[in-house]
Amino acid sequence: MAKTAQAAGLHRASLDKLHDLDAALELMYYGWRGMTLEADAYLAKQGLSRSHHRILYVVARRPDIAIGALIEILGISKQALNRPLNLLLERKLLTSKRSPEQHRSKLLRLTAAGQRIEQKASDHERKVLREAFDRAGAQGAAAWMAVMGSIADNN
Repeated sequence: MAKTAQAAGLHRASLDKLHDLDAALELMYYGWRGMTLEADAYLAKQGLSRSHHRILYVVARRPDIAIGALIEILGISKQALNRPLNLLLERKLLTSKRSPEQHRSKLLRLTAAGQRIEQKASDHERKVLREAFDRAGAQGAAAWMAVMGSIADNN
């Protein structure tokens, strides 16, 4: 998907800096947007959004995950999960079954269609990361991983 001139202009916009870390924050915001741009366009064509992709991404990596564990990993409320999860179940991108050990708990798993959508959306993001890591080199990629790991540890 080609970036429009407007999108390219907004990428790395020159905003007034109010703090010495604002340039880093700006790069993180616009970097995230640049990484997810094609994936989000693909998801929109499927009638899905970023929240749907986050659910599919986690469930792909944790088949038979309990809904409570999914809520914990995503860091959202049960109420926030409800609408996107129901759409994924209705569209048969996920299956839900009762846990044999805990009958009150439901376990989620991707269907073949859910696997295809998750794979394709994540492939768009992996492509952007791979190109950026290739440009930054091994040291740049390692530094990025260290910074993002440190930020992720704030959770």
